[in-house]
Amino acid sequence: MVTVTLGIFSIVTTEILPIGLLTGIGAGFAVSDGMAGLMMTMPGFLAAVSAPLVTVATTRIDRRLMLCVFMLLLAMANLLAAVASDYWLVLLSRVVVGVVIGGFWSIGAGLAERLVPAESVGRATAVIFSAVPLGSVLGVPAGTFIGDLAGWRTAFVVLGVLAFGVLFMLLLVMPPLPPVQATRLSVLRGMLRSVDTRFALLLTFLVVLAHFGAYTYVAPFLEQVTDAGPRLITVFLLVYGAAGIIGNFSGGALVARRPRAAFGLAAGLIAAATLLLPVLGRWEVGAAALLVVWGAAYGAVPVASQTWFAKAAPGSREAASVLFTASFQATISLGALAGGLVVDRTSPSAVMALGGGTAMLAVMAVWVHFARRPTWPAGT
Repeated sequence: MVTVTLGIFSIVTTEILPIGLLTGIGAGFAVSDGMAGLMMTMPGFLAAVSAPLVTVATTRIDRRLMLCVFMLLLAMANLLAAVASDYWLVLLSRVVVGVVIGGFWSIGAGLAERLVPAESVGRATAVIFSAVPLGSVLGVPAGTFIGDLAGWRTAFVVLGVLAFGVLFMLLLVMPPLPPVQATRLSVLRGMLRSVDTRFALLLTFLVVLAHFGAYTYVAPFLEQVTDAGPRLITVFLLVYGAAGIIGNFSGGALVARRPRAAFGLAAGLIAAATLLLPVLGRWEVGAAALLVVWGAAYGAVPVASQTWFAKAAPGSREAASVLFTASFQATISLGALAGGLVVDRTSPSAVMALGGGTAMLAVMAVWVHFARRPTWPAGT
C-alpha cells in the first residue's frame, strides 16, 4: 500500500505542481497565466483518454509491471520538463504525464482489495487517496519553495528523482499482480447504463470543474488580490493541503456510510469558500481561513467520487477506477482551461466566483438524487 500511495503522491505532485509555479514558468517562457495553465489542461485530457485505452490494451499484463512502466515514464517526463528549452517541450512532457496519470490511477486506485484483508479495504482506500491532499500539503508547497529557492527547473528534477525512487520500491516490495478480471470496453459501456454511475459522473464533473477552474489560478489570486509574496503563498498552500488531509480521512469515514452526504457537504463548502474569497480574501486572515475550508472540503472529493463509482459497480472494481480516473482527469483539464479563459479576460476574483456557482450546481444535483432515491440501493 505504501508504494502505491507514494506513486500516486508523486503523480499528484507532478500534476498540480505548476499551480504553485505558474507565474514563474509563464515568465520564463514569456507566456500568459492562461497559456501557462495549459500545463494543467493537457495532462487531464490525455489521462481521460489513456485511462480506458491503456487499461483495456494492457488487461492481460501483470499490474505490477505496468505500475513500474508508468513510474519510469513519469521520471523521464519530469526530467524533460526540467531541461526544456522551449515551452512546447514542457507541454510535451505534460502529455507523457497525462498518459501516466490515466494508467497508474486506473490500476492503482482499485488495488486496495488485492493488497489488504477485506475488512481493511475502506481504510486502505483512504490511505491511497491520502496521496491527493499530501501532494498539496507536502508536494506542491515543497516544490514551490524549491522553485523560489533554486528555480522551477530544480523542482522538476527533484520530482524526477522521486519517481525513480518509487520505481525501485515497486520492484523491491510489490508482489506480482496478475490480472484477475479483464477490463473491456463492453464492461465500461455497461456501467454507464447505471443511474448511480451517471450521477457519479455528473457530480464528479461539477465538483472537479468548480475546484480546478478556481484552484489552478489561486496563486495569481493570492498575488493580485491578497497581495501575498511567494513565501506567504507557499504557507497558504501548506495550510490548504493540511486541511485536505483532515478532509480526506474524515470524508472517507463519512462516504462509506453516506456517500451523497459526503459529496453534497464537500460541494457546499467549496462553493462557500470560493464565493467568499473575492470578498474576504483581500485580507490574509480571511484568505487563510477560507483556504482551510476549501482544502478540507476538496480533500473528501476524490475518495467520495471513487467510492460512489465502486458502489455503482461492486463487481468491476478496476472498471470503476477507469471511469473515475477518466471523468476526474477530463474535468481537471476542462476546469483549468475554462479558468484560464476567464482569468485572461477578467480577473482571478471572477474565476473564484464562477467556481463557486458551479459547486452550487453540484449541491443541487445531490439534492435531486436524494429526492428521487431516498435510500442507497441495498447490497452495494
